[in-house]
Amino acid sequence: MEEIIKIENLCKSFGNVKAVNKLSLKVKNGELFAFLGINGAGKSTTISMICGNLKIDSGKIFVCGKDVAKDSEYIKNQIGVVFQESVLDKSLSVYDNIKFRAGLYGITLDKFDKRYNELEQLFDLKEIKNKPISKLSGGQKRRVDIARSIIHNPQILILDEPTTGLDPGTRKKIWNIIRKLRKDYKMTVFLTTHYMEEAADADYITILDKGKIIAEGTSLELKNKYASDTIIIYNITEEEIKKLNLPYKKVRDAYKIEIDNTKQATNLIIKNKNIFKDYEIIKGRMDDVFLSATGYELEGK
Repeated sequence: MEEIIKIENLCKSFGNVKAVNKLSLKVKNGELFAFLGINGAGKSTTISMICGNLKIDSGKIFVCGKDVAKDSEYIKNQIGVVFQESVLDKSLSVYDNIKFRAGLYGITLDKFDKRYNELEQLFDLKEIKNKPISKLSGGQKRRVDIARSIIHNPQILILDEPTTGLDPGTRKKIWNIIRKLRKDYKMTVFLTTHYMEEAADADYITILDKGKIIAEGTSLELKNKYASDTIIIYNITEEEIKKLNLPYKKVRDAYKIEIDNTKQATNLIIKNKNIFKDYEIIKGRMDDVFLSATGYELEGK
């Protein structure tokens, strides 16, 4: 199955507010799909409908080839969800939180022990197994959240801002786990995030505003369309940089110019080999893409 999630003309309103407005998208099996937008853009509403937790006004959602409106129970078994706010019981231990969740899927006794041991190793839970959630750090809680969400070995993992508020080292650990889930379990990951460097690693990116997709494509496609590249040229004089007839900026011992894309950079370098002896090309950033496409900066950065 190439398309594991397919959404067609999806609509959802709350009173006079159109939270999702004729949204259509496709998520391919096994890919990392980034779903971006400011708070209130319609991301959480869409996720709730994908999971079958919120009724669709109109349109269709298919997950693993099944219609969410008709096969919600089947689909819930194919999806694991990690919300931004932890749903763990703070008074229970790590082990008991995961065991309780497993029971909802009929995973008990020896079957649970086997599955828990797999997750304990994957998420490095051995030392915190018997600790109550209230005693864990933010990064530890997040690991348990993700482990709990995939106790039933789903095909799709939905991550709603999974690393918000975590320090860079902890974020890196979480992403190492996510990469392993994709590689070893062939899991499809549907991601929302406020960290653009995380979105840049996605196979496909959509940017949502007021319930509609306003930009989509690969990271490279979006950068080429919405963000300028930068060339920094070293060891030249101001007289030489002026010969390019382009706006420039002095930066320490170099000059910086902005260009539309890599093709323009290539042509510029070929025509001015005597100037481009020591230089670097810096691709536009996803932050620039988001700002250019929406007019907003992402919150929570």
